[in-house]
Parts: sequence; structure tokens; C-alpha cells
Amino acid sequence: MSAEHDIAALLAEDFGTLSDLIRVHAEQRPDKLAIADDVTRISYLELDRMMDRVAAALQRDGTVAGQAVASVAHPSVAQAIVFLGALRAGSMAAPIQPSATPEQITAMIADCGAAIVFLDTAAAEALHGQSLAAQVVLLDDLAAWLGAEAAMPKPVTVQPSDGFNIIYSSGTTGTPKGIVQSHAMRWQHLSRNTAAGFDQAVTLIATPLYSNTTLVSFLPTLGWGGSVVLMEKFEAHAYLELAEQYRATHTMLVPVQYQRIMALPDFDRFDLSAFRFKTCTSAPFAAALKRDVVARWPGLLIEYYGMTEGGASCALNATEYPDKLHTVGRPLPGHEIRLIDDDGIEVASGEMGEVVGRSGAMMNGYHGREQATADATWFSPDGDRFIRHGDIGRFDNDGFLILTDRKKDMIISGGFNIFPSDIEALLVEHPEVADCTVVGVASEQWGETPVGFYVPRGDAAQGADEVLAAINAKLGRTQRLSALYRTDELPRSAIGKVLKRELRDRLVAGEFA
Repeated sequence: MSAEHDIAALLAEDFGTLSDLIRVHAEQRPDKLAIADDVTRISYLELDRMMDRVAAALQRDGTVAGQAVASVAHPSVAQAIVFLGALRAGSMAAPIQPSATPEQITAMIADCGAAIVFLDTAAAEALHGQSLAAQVVLLDDLAAWLGAEAAMPKPVTVQPSDGFNIIYSSGTTGTPKGIVQSHAMRWQHLSRNTAAGFDQAVTLIATPLYSNTTLVSFLPTLGWGGSVVLMEKFEAHAYLELAEQYRATHTMLVPVQYQRIMALPDFDRFDLSAFRFKTCTSAPFAAALKRDVVARWPGLLIEYYGMTEGGASCALNATEYPDKLHTVGRPLPGHEIRLIDDDGIEVASGEMGEVVGRSGAMMNGYHGREQATADATWFSPDGDRFIRHGDIGRFDNDGFLILTDRKKDMIISGGFNIFPSDIEALLVEHPEVADCTVVGVASEQWGETPVGFYVPRGDAAQGADEVLAAINAKLGRTQRLSALYRTDELPRSAIGKVLKRELRDRLVAGEFA
């Protein structure tokens, strides 16, 4: 039987582990490229061997099954080896965003309970002077820490409910919540990709390993036996050069990355003909941008909507449904979405409500935060557990989900509900606006009032007051912006989400006065 058939049979089973799949690839396709970065390339045989050595060293140094193994680093082969080696030891991988403050990083390492934390050079410099409650290993010194090349880990038995990884939610203040995802959840992610062609994939990844956005492409590629190419840091031209060099077939990008790539004047000179499967998630994806990607970039474009916490996911095949680009698609098979009102009661068909979802891919809960887990949960009248997505939306007549806004971003001004996305949709259509966002700020008169921020196009001639007047002329009285500010760049997380809280704080501090 071929390797492809063996893997397909394994993935058709009710449960298995990624670690076992990589072992099979090492036996059946030992020389195939598994993971590459700017300086390192490793085959499946080398990856499997390194996973054994990491697992053995973790056990040697006292890490036990179920315990987190933290890493703070930019994407690299070394970080990927540590992530996957932790799984083979029966531990949970806990990649932590290096862009967080030193205090936040220190708190997340303590929160996850890791006894060992792996740092790249930049993270080690940023954390200099911090008291970390864990043994520190520099990724540059990984070979020395590993010890004997022949070391083998003690066998571990992994149960479906055991923790696979912890992902910390983004945040600009306080300690982000640790989202615990199980092996069963990850197995569901792997096994559902039967038609995506990951067994022959060359997947180019330009987002960090601490993001679920990355893992939903990184893990299936390795599970099915494809090749992963990691970018340490995204840059549009460098991305296209790598795509051409490696003949990339698959990718996962966030909307702002698509935006920057498609805006390049020389985009069309790059040979992207090998692409078969492009995906997007994590932030609103403008219909006009989807249309441009479909028109000029070969291969299918699939938008996924869901949460790191799990719940339910939707998929939109933008190539197949060009008239549904304003939606995020339909729920995936086995995924259920309901819409509820503020009292937790399901709304009538066609009405707008808060999105709650359930599927086989749901988090165990927030690490050490029982109340936060309870707050994120909704139970149906039949007792079924759903995860609150925090979004507001409605279904169209064909069952496609149309998102209106984030519930927490909704602005209540003078008793009226204002959805920032409605205003942002008008702003981004203005010929002098390249990027924009709208936030709610405190108002003595109205309680809250909408304020806009925008990045002007390079040839923009009008001032903010002129753009504001043009936009407000198209809005209802209750929606109108009280102010609009120009800025060189909107603050975003590493996966492209606008940091609205940061803009609000900067406004209060008088930066935009």
C-alpha cells in the first residue's frame, strides 16, 4: 500500500496523533522536505529523530506528561522542532507571542506552568532581567541541550481529551487567557482536510506559530506529509519571491497580508501558477479584496471563519461563489451555528443575533480560569454545549453567514446600536483611504460616540476633515463619526487584527489631538 493510502487510512480513524503520523512519514518518505526556514531545511527522517531527542531531553529534565512546554520565538525550524517534540513527550506545546510586553510574557510562562521555556535571541534580549519561573534554553543552543543523538523518550499514552497545545489570546493589557486545545480537537482539524491536497503541499507560512491561524495549515501539512516553508517575518515582496522559489501550492494569510501583496505594482510579474489552495482567516476580509485575489492569483481561495476556542467554523469558497463574497460562507459539515439574543434565546430565522457554535473542534477551556470558560459557554435548551463567538450576524436565504460586527465592538450611542463595520465599509470605499477602522470612545452627551482612523493612500490630497464630511454625508444621523484622524499605520497584531484598544488609549492620551 502506498504512503498516501496508509496516511489516509490512519486519518480516517476516530483518533490518532500527529506524532505517530510524522513517524510514518519518516519511515515511508524519509528524504522528503518536512520544514524549511531561511537557513535550515530538515527532512521527515531528521524531524522524527529530532522530535525523539527533544522528548527525551524534556523527560530527562523533569517535564511530565500533560505539562506545558513554552517557547517565545519568531517562526523557525528550531521552534517547530520544540513544539512537535513536546507533543511526543506527552506535553502541551505553549508558544507565546514575543511581541507581548516582558511582564506579559513572564506572566504567561508562569500561567501555563512550564518548567522549561525556549527563547530565540530576540526574546532572550527582551526578557533580560526578568525573573522567569522556568529553566531557560536558547534555541541557538538547542543541539547542546539535546544531549546524546541516540536518546529515545519513554513511551507515553495520549488520550483524546489530553491537552495538545495552549494558545494565548491576544491582548494589549493584562495577561491573555490560555486556550487549551485537545488532541481530539487537533485530530479533527487534521482529518477534515481530506480534499485539500496537503499530502503534496508546499505550504508557505508567514504568520507565527503561537497563532491558531498558522496551526490550521502548519499541522495538516505535516500530518498529511507535505512540506512547510516558514517566514521569520512577513514582507510582501519576500513572500512572493519565496512562493516562486519553492513553487508554493498552499498558504494561509490574514487579510492585511493579502492587501499588501495585491497592492504591489509588480505583483503580476511573479509566477504563482503552482498555487492550488489559498486560505484566509482571523479578521474581516473585504469582498473587493477577495474578488481581486480570485481574479489575479491562481488556485482556490477559501475563507475560514471560526475561533481559536473552537465552536463552529464556516468556509467560503470565494472562487466558486463570487456572489457571496460579502459572507463568510456556510458551516462546515458537523459544525452547528445558532444565533441568540441578549437573553440567550434563539432569534427567528433571518434575524440578527450573537453567534454561538459547536462541533468536534472545541477547546477544553481557558487554562486555570473556570469563570472565563463558563462565560464563554452557552447551553441549548437540550443541554448541548456551544461556544460564544462574540460576533453578531445573520444567515441569508441560502444559509451563508453574514457577520455584522464583534459584539464587544458594538457602539451604543444615545441608546442606538452602531456597528463599526458599517462605517468602515463606507470609509474604505473612499478613494483617499487605504486602510481604516472605527472605535467607540466615551462621550458625556451620548455615552459612546464613533471615532474613525484611516491611513491615506499615497497620492491622497484631501485632509481628514474633507474625508469626514464626505463619509458623514452618507451615514444616518446616529451613525455619524464625531471625529476622523489620519495616521501612518493602524496598530495590528501579528495576525492582522487591528488593536482598537491601543488606538482608544492613544486617543485618550492626546496623541491624535
